[in-house]
Amino acid sequence: MKEERNFIFGTRAIIEAIKAGKEVDKIFVQQGLTNPLIQELRTLAYSYKLPIKTVPVEKLNRLTKKNHQGVICYLSAINFSDLDNVLSSCYEKGKDPFLLILDRITDVRNFGAICRSAECAGVDAVIVPGKGSAALNNDAVKTSAGALHHLPVCRVSSLASTVRFVQNSGLRVVACTEKSQDSLFDSELTGPLAVVLGSEEDGISQEVLSAVNERYAIPMMGKIESLNVSVSAGIILFEAIRQRK
Repeated sequence: MKEERNFIFGTRAIIEAIKAGKEVDKIFVQQGLTNPLIQELRTLAYSYKLPIKTVPVEKLNRLTKKNHQGVICYLSAINFSDLDNVLSSCYEKGKDPFLLILDRITDVRNFGAICRSAECAGVDAVIVPGKGSAALNNDAVKTSAGALHHLPVCRVSSLASTVRFVQNSGLRVVACTEKSQDSLFDSELTGPLAVVLGSEEDGISQEVLSAVNERYAIPMMGKIESLNVSVSAGIILFEAIRQRK
């Protein structure tokens, strides 16, 4: 069973936690619940742009044996940052923004390892989608070797819209994907930059891939066609550092 210190349950308790400013990772609501208190929770979650998902009661029962009242809320182990503020801070300091966009990285260990590399590489912020991303819990912080305490994480509702937003803010957006004939080592990774990496299962979504400026692949010499995403992250981030130095 999951560590219960990472979540709270009960509809009213969760509503009050949101109003009190607790950092919420995700909310699970039991299928079929439509009472006024549940509707209040949904409205509140939408207004705060919090991920909320309808799930079978069996999933909730696996998470806790206590009386969850059909609602469980995972709390985030970190505080989220505002992307606008991150970009403004970079430009005010005369620094070229360097961002990492993670499209549906679901494995907590991969996520933590990527954030560790990102912090070491001087990335200004990691951007994740509100839905379909790894839980930002204590395991993620531990796997990141504490990097998540120092690395801003921005949660957004749409990665494709965010790609367009950072482009309009002066950044080039580069995708690291095997769906490219262009080698990473022939790339240009200087200046204001955002790097996109995709999920362990199917890589970068077509919607996001269609919005980027350029696509590069890491050259492969063996029989295996792809690398673990955390390894790919380390390669492209430090290739960017090499070029920027």
